[in-house]
Amino acid sequence: MVTRPTIADLAKSAGVSVATVDRVLNRRLPVSADTAQRVVSAAEAIGYHATGLLKRRIIETPTRRFGFLLQKREDDFYSALGRELVRATTSSKEINGKAVVDFSEELVPRTIAARLEAMAEKCDAIAIVAVDHPHVADAIQRVTGRGKPVFTLLSDVAQSSRRACLAVDSRKSGRTAAWAIARMAKHPGKVGILVGSHRYLSQDLAEISFRGYMREHASDLQLLESHIILDDSRIAYEAVIQMLQTSVDLVGIYDCGGGREGLVRALRDENASERVVTVCNELTSTTKPALVDGVLDMVLATPIDLLSAETVSFMIAACDGSRDIPDQTLLPASIYISGNI
Repeated sequence: MVTRPTIADLAKSAGVSVATVDRVLNRRLPVSADTAQRVVSAAEAIGYHATGLLKRRIIETPTRRFGFLLQKREDDFYSALGRELVRATTSSKEINGKAVVDFSEELVPRTIAARLEAMAEKCDAIAIVAVDHPHVADAIQRVTGRGKPVFTLLSDVAQSSRRACLAVDSRKSGRTAAWAIARMAKHPGKVGILVGSHRYLSQDLAEISFRGYMREHASDLQLLESHIILDDSRIAYEAVIQMLQTSVDLVGIYDCGGGREGLVRALRDENASERVVTVCNELTSTTKPALVDGVLDMVLATPIDLLSAETVSFMIAACDGSRDIPDQTLLPASIYISGNI
């Protein structure tokens, strides 16, 4: 009796593992197009009974190359976000996903615009973290005009042709930070605010919401003029040292942008944790131990796993037109204190 070739026979003929053949058959994890084609060719050569299914799997799983333009490669948060976006892309069962991640070290709009257009040359869709500026909006319009959908992450770009924006709800984050400082401040005094750039619309809205809550619920706290730190740790350090040394009645600090390493270092250097309630963004290798040590009181973190999964899902839908995409998706920040990390 003639026996039909088994999956093990197919794997041996294709020069791959049985697990790889299983992934092609069942789309459990992505497999490169070359490997998948080698499995199909081997199946045809040995007369494997599921050759037709293997062919359909290749046809049904389009290859998509997604680009992600983030900020500051050395920043713990952005490096973690980049890794999660790669994982979400390559693990999708809907596509044979390839991820291209680039980082812009400068907040210069022309530089961001140029990097976006360069990325569009090799990607089917792009997600970008960018400041709100006409140069960026114009670049988005040119890229989308070429049939490459662009998504904004973390902060929006106004009056642009971007397909959708995915971000943390900045209004709720700002009000949460204000609530925490108002509730935990030991006595009336001054409160400082650090802003990376008002061209990040998310940070602008977070600051506005923070100030609005304070006016309504904490009139005994005096808000200082915001320090613009360009998400730079060195500038943040200098700004915090200045506030601590010139305002002896400083009782709170809200960092609604980046530069968190400089913030934490200044608080440690000045032994300020006992008198200053501090709230900042993102749970990182710097902010987590600062929470444990009581240097920070609250961290409002982006749920990067959910953000990444939603972003990739929307990018797939934009490429194949399979479903409607909401114009804006706002996610709640994850709240961390010393007692829940």
